[in-house]
Amino acid sequence: MTVSPSDHGPGGAAELLDVVVRLNRWVTHHSDWALPLAQARVLSQIDEWGQARTGDLARVEHCSQPTMTTRLQRLQARGWVARASDPLDARATVLTLTEEGRAVLADARATRARVLQALMANMDAPERERVQAATRTLGALLDIAYASHRHEQNKTS
Repeated sequence: MTVSPSDHGPGGAAELLDVVVRLNRWVTHHSDWALPLAQARVLSQIDEWGQARTGDLARVEHCSQPTMTTRLQRLQARGWVARASDPLDARATVLTLTEEGRAVLADARATRARVLQALMANMDAPERERVQAATRTLGALLDIAYASHRHEQNKTS
């Protein structure tokens, strides 16, 4: 069931989120990949941040620190994540992707992209252009979100 834009605020925000979540779920379901979704999300998050701490990853994944530690141990055992001492806190470690981890993540993303490309092949050129324009607009929205978040973090520091 889709949500009507008038149901939850201005600008169709609930409808947009509903469509994005459903599209992501559909692509994930129809992608042929061996990588567990939870591991793909963790690799993607580390890739986005460049490096991460276990507690920060647990918070964004809404899981306990022990659960995240287990996920990270699996990723490290496969050679996809490396641990290093945090230069800012000798008691902590930071996690980064290895070259192999980057390659696994790139393959997972390419697999998902092929599924979406196959769907988009059924669209005519003007529809594909509208999707590309919407993608750029959503990217700009994310840029605003990240800039706002950094600004809020700087105010509390």
